Amino acid sequence: MAQFDVYANPNPDTNIKVPYLLDIQADLLATLTTRIVVPVYQADSISNRMRHLNPTVSIKNEFMVLSTAELAAVPKAYLGKPITNLSHERINIINAIDLLITGV
Repeated sequence: MAQFDVYANPNPDTNIKVPYLLDIQADLLATLTTRIVVPVYQADSISNRMRHLNPTVSIKNEFMVLSTAELAAVPKAYLGKPITNLSHERINIINAIDLLITGV
């Protein structure tokens, strides 16, 4: 597991609107049994999107939106195998987390 890996959302109750989960936890904490994730929504599922809090990313050539305000801890075993990695979006992801935590 690596920071900014993207996983398919295995929850059948939510995976239509939220098809992916983005792991944002630092690799330094890999020994923990949980990972902090950001839900990744279909772009048309978030109507009142805040550009800096909800950055747009591309996954499998489809535009998706991070719902940073919905951070959650999930068991590592829940995530399965990564689909892709969004390290190239690091600045936007970190800025969204900073906005959520510090308001800046």
